[in-house]
Amino acid sequence: MDLDRSELADFLRRCRARLEPADVGLTAGSRRRTPGLRREEVAHLAGASVDHYTRLEQGRGSRPSRQMLSAVARALRLSEDERDHLFRLAGEEPPSDRHGPTQHVRPGLLMVLDRLHDAPAQVLSDRGEVLAQNAMAVALTGEHQPGYNIIRSWFTAPEGRALFPAEDHEAHSRTHVGQLRAVLAARPDDVALVALVDELRAASEEFDLLWAEHVVAVRRAEHKRFVHPVVGELDLECEALLSADHGQVLVIHTARPGTDAYERLQLLRVVGLQDLTVGP
Repeated sequence: MDLDRSELADFLRRCRARLEPADVGLTAGSRRRTPGLRREEVAHLAGASVDHYTRLEQGRGSRPSRQMLSAVARALRLSEDERDHLFRLAGEEPPSDRHGPTQHVRPGLLMVLDRLHDAPAQVLSDRGEVLAQNAMAVALTGEHQPGYNIIRSWFTAPEGRALFPAEDHEAHSRTHVGQLRAVLAARPDDVALVALVDELRAASEEFDLLWAEHVVAVRRAEHKRFVHPVVGELDLECEALLSADHGQVLVIHTARPGTDAYERLQLLRVVGLQDLTVGP
């Protein structure tokens, strides 16, 4: 398939023009001369450089990678049909969902995520991949690039466990292993899932031992404690809202008003927003 630069540029401009800042969880800020998002806002949402995204809209520059196209599709809140069209204009085959659930987050789910200003929230695949985060989730756990898998990280990069009290580590390990076991039972032909399990069994003795125990658990509501380096310990309610048809889950962390955790969460919001305004 050939890259159609002019059609790709036109499609990107039109998709950007139809969105307002509030549609993607941003404030309008200063007066705008033209409708829609600014190019730098789309670039920020996609995790791309402003120059790279600008060249795409101007019909020039290098051929965008598949990762870049997926990130832009999320940033512009494209439907699955629109995402596929974007890939074809860029000369790429659309992502195949034959071997598991789609990794493309529905615009409606992203809209809910964007409106959760006071609570850390993120969309995960049932394989543990982070598909989208709001600003509060970034402030709580750090920003994760597309493809980051929280289960792989838990067992292969244990320094990340410092965000949780040591006495809770075993419970988290069992939950992660049980989640993968339950999903694999439901989708034994998911090539990516089978590869992930094989990888973790080879890389982590802890994972392998728990896998041998046949631990099974589906992610549901629970209490979860975090040890944040700035605001301290947060004892939060974790609600998991499943999207069974897409194998995705919206995870939201909240605290009851009047509690110490609630006050710390409000402080985290201030700290997080300040951090997001500081950059190169």
